[in-house]
Amino acid sequence: MNSLVESELPLHKTQNLRYDLMNALTDSDLAYKLPGDNPTLGELCWGMGAIEHIYIESFKTFKQDWSYRNNELELATSVERLKAWYTTLDEEFETILRGLSEDDLHNKQIDRGHGFTPSLFVHFHVYREALLMFYAKVSVYLKALHKPVNNQWQSWI
Repeated sequence: MNSLVESELPLHKTQNLRYDLMNALTDSDLAYKLPGDNPTLGELCWGMGAIEHIYIESFKTFKQDWSYRNNELELATSVERLKAWYTTLDEEFETILRGLSEDDLHNKQIDRGHGFTPSLFVHFHVYREALLMFYAKVSVYLKALHKPVNNQWQSWI
């Protein structure tokens, strides 16, 4: 087991906020769109799944490729389908992380382009930050929808 798995797979707590979110939403909530040039809440959630997929692939190939597009746009309209997709992604991500050696974490790098090549360990933390940014964006939608948040969401975000 590597140190990332030992110390950082409390990522589950961070990822679990997505499931808390999904449990608080309805399919009709996913259609909500803030004024201006903003995605629907469902499209924002769909986008976070696509970002997780991109990170999963980067841990496999050691290259960040932002060109991935999941064409299942109906995911953006179904809470249950989003939950199922998130579960599949989270399981795949954990499997990949568990397969990394300590040497991999600190000595292999991800080519993110533009000269930014963090270690796998740092890259993992960048992913966690992406999740937190997603939650911050979603918080605006939740306020607009008058949706309450749980204590964990309130204290973390």
